[in-house]
Amino acid sequence: MSNIFIALGSNLENPKEQVKQGILSIKNIDGVKILCESYLYETAPVGILDQPNFINAVIKINSDISPYELLNKLLKIENMAGRIRADKNGPRTLDLDILLFDNLILNDKNLTIPHPRMHERLFVLLPLKDIDENVVIPNQGSIKHIIEGIAPENINRIK
Repeated sequence: MSNIFIALGSNLENPKEQVKQGILSIKNIDGVKILCESYLYETAPVGILDQPNFINAVIKINSDISPYELLNKLLKIENMAGRIRADKNGPRTLDLDILLFDNLILNDKNLTIPHPRMHERLFVLLPLKDIDENVVIPNQGSIKHIIEGIAPENINRIK
C-alpha cells in the first residue's frame, strides 16, 4: 500500500463544497482509503490575479492503485465537477493534484511526482504540514525547512 498526498483546490461554484465533494469522490475510488484531511485554507490566486480566492486542502490516502491509474481517476473527478482547462492558473471548479506518492520520483509528459511547484506554494505546504509536519519532499528537503524559506502569503485557515 502506498501513502499518497493529494492537493485539492477550487475557486468557482461554491469552492468549499467543491473541495468537500472532491474528497468524497476520492473516498469512493475502489481501493482508496482516506487516512487524513487537512484544514481548509482560503488563499489568493497565483498567476492570474483577477479571479476569486481559492479554497485549498490536502488529503493523505492509502492505496495499491498505480500513479497513472490514480491520475486518470482524479481527472475524471475534475471533469465531473465541471473543470474546464482554459488558462493555466485560471479559475476552476476543482483541481486535484498528486503531490507525493511514497518516495517516488517521476517526471514524464503526463505526470510529475513530486508535484513540480509544491515546494514553492504555501497554499500546498501549510495543509500538507497539517497532516504530517515531518514530510520530506524528495530533492527539496523537510517541509519545515521549506516553509521557513518562503515569503509569507495571504492564507487564512477556515476550518
